[in-house]
Order: sequence, then structure tokens, then C-alpha cells
Amino acid sequence: MAMIGGTIGYRILRIIAPAEPVGMDGRSYARRSKVEVLLGERVWRDIKDKVVVDFGCGAGAEAIELARHGAVQVYGIDILERLLVVAREEAAKANCRNVQFGRTLPEAADVIVSIDAFEHFADPAAVLSVMAGMLKPTGCVLASFGPTWYHPLGGHLFSVFPWAHLIFGEKALCRWRSHIRHDGAQEFSEVEGGLNQMTIRRFAQIVESSPFQFDWFETVPIRVVRVLHNRFTREFLTAVVRCRLIPRAPAARSM
Repeated sequence: MAMIGGTIGYRILRIIAPAEPVGMDGRSYARRSKVEVLLGERVWRDIKDKVVVDFGCGAGAEAIELARHGAVQVYGIDILERLLVVAREEAAKANCRNVQFGRTLPEAADVIVSIDAFEHFADPAAVLSVMAGMLKPTGCVLASFGPTWYHPLGGHLFSVFPWAHLIFGEKALCRWRSHIRHDGAQEFSEVEGGLNQMTIRRFAQIVESSPFQFDWFETVPIRVVRVLHNRFTREFLTAVVRCRLIPRAPAARSM
């Protein structure tokens, strides 16, 4: 429950941040592979000579990187055609011929890669079911996402300062946001990309009820507080979650 809401919260926010706050702009990946940073070096072994799907590929940068680093074929899937147009242009510029972009998958995949997405999906449980239908029986999902909801910047644009999205109410924050974004969003779920308030615990529960099970699961600590990171503090001090999901055994599904 937020501590400050309504008109009072809105007015405080307007004083604190009359303009858009400095956001997470990806500078942490400068001269580094975003795919490798978020999924670890093992990702290259997992995709080598495989048919790979970049689920929610956006403008295609990660799909192109996967195609250049050992995947036999990469399919970038997204629901936004304007991003797919950009992705196709970027692949052409890079002369990357083993990557295709579209809204559907023409063949079953060995590996599905999902980066920076599970905190945005409106229905993450349904997404896992869709992913299960895209995979070969021996396939896997490599997922990394964050910040999660209790991270200091888990509110994304709403993170006027660390944990501001937990201190101020949703209505106050959305009203404040209306001065810098004009899409009419009145809830976290309605902003561009959506925010589903995903926590580590909730993600684990969703996977438990899905067609998948964890092969491995990691919570990567925020670097400056890593000595304080443990199973009791991880909801607040985790930078990103990353995991490998494999299809649940038929007997386990029927239980």
C-alpha cells in the first residue's frame, strides 16, 4: 500500500520532478554484449547451431547479435509492426541473412530468448503457454528480466527517486506522468510497454503453474549492495532475474 496518494502525492511529485527524470538508458551495456551480460556467457553454448526465437525482439539488436554468435537461424517475434520494420532494416544493414522478423514463427524452435520482457507482459502466464507451443520437445527458454517491482527503480519511468513507485500511489504517479506522456494511461498496466508489477516470488509462482520448470534460476544482486543480498532481501536488492526453463515432465503436469 502506497503511503502518499491522491492530490497531495501528485503535488509533491510535481515539485520533486517537474520534468522527466533521468531514465535507464542502456549505458551499462556500452561496449558490452547485452545478451551476455543478462544471460551469462553460457548463452552462446545454448544457442550454438540452434533455431532461436527472440521473443519480443523490438528493434532487433539482440536477435542480430544471436544470429552472429552461432545460431543457425534466428526469428525475431514482436507484435509491433513499426519495430519489425526497423529490425528488418537493421538486419539488412548488417548483412545478417540468418535472421527473420515477423509476428509468427514458421518452424518450431530449439531455444526461446526473452530479455527485459516478463515485467511488461499483461498476462505472463499466457505468454509461457504460447512459448511452450513454439518449442521442440527438447527445447528451452532463456529469460532475463528486471528491474522487478521491488527494485529501487522497479517503477521504470515512475522511479522519480529510488522506491518512489512504492511510496506514491498509482493514481498520483499516473497523473504526474500525464505531464510528460500524453497517452492517457491511468494505470501502470496502461503505459507504453505495460508494467505488471512483477516480483521474484510472483514469477516463481507463475512458472510453477506453467508448462515449464526451472532448469536453473538466478537472482543477480545490485552490485553496490551485493554483500547484503540474500533470500530475505532479494526482492529489494536484485538487479535482474535470469533463468533457464525446460518443459515440465508429463507426469509432473498431471499432478
